Amino acid sequence: MRVHVVSDVHGNAGDLAKAGEGADALICLGDLVLFLDYADHSRGIFPDLFGTENADRLVELRTARRFDEARDLGRRLWAGLDVDRDTAIEAAVRRQYAELFAAFPTPTYATYGNVDIPRLWPDFAGPGTTVLDGERIELGGLTVGFVGGGLRTPMRTPYEISDEEYAAKVEALGDIDILCSHIPPDVPDLTYDTVARRFERGSRALLDAIRRVRPRYALFGHVHQPLARRMRIGSTECVNVGHFASTGRPFALEW
Repeated sequence: MRVHVVSDVHGNAGDLAKAGEGADALICLGDLVLFLDYADHSRGIFPDLFGTENADRLVELRTARRFDEARDLGRRLWAGLDVDRDTAIEAAVRRQYAELFAAFPTPTYATYGNVDIPRLWPDFAGPGTTVLDGERIELGGLTVGFVGGGLRTPMRTPYEISDEEYAAKVEALGDIDILCSHIPPDVPDLTYDTVARRFERGSRALLDAIRRVRPRYALFGHVHQPLARRMRIGSTECVNVGHFASTGRPFALEW
């Protein structure tokens, strides 16, 4: 069995269309939407609406962790639009989802990232795409569990949930061979982003499950430039599958 795994697609539909080549299945760990490209501030929903200069300023504020000022900037800009914020964002996300879901090969097994909007996915997921969150499947003789979304942060991205709700989804998986999530387990080397120079939120529930269940693999994304891309926790190989938006390369897993 050969499975390709991607995460943090962030609008890269061109490479996504090729990500399943040579594999029996594709697994996507979320963050399909591109709201703002931190490497190229001219790309994404925000600069499309407000221009690159405002995107430069927003990145500057967020990078400095001046989140209140970043929110104030956003409120001023959104107030100047002819349509309300939610309507404008949903229209832009729908355009991105139409292109991205059309690029998924068959079969694809996908879960949500923290910047995704789960309620929109049923409108775009075709018969070859199975969406899973707090659920498990059998794939090539192994049991694979999926946990989508992220934990609450000052960034207030669309799909952030409480630690308790997240832990309940992890618990619902039971005994599995491969643990798939968008965010990493709560380990400093796996949660620290060396470019953003900050810790992203990892999950203690994922870490506890790895120690308790001991899956063969724990696969995740979310941290674009981690201090460590992989490490062992007991007998489990923990792998950040990579920032697909920038690399265009899936992580290949065989068994």
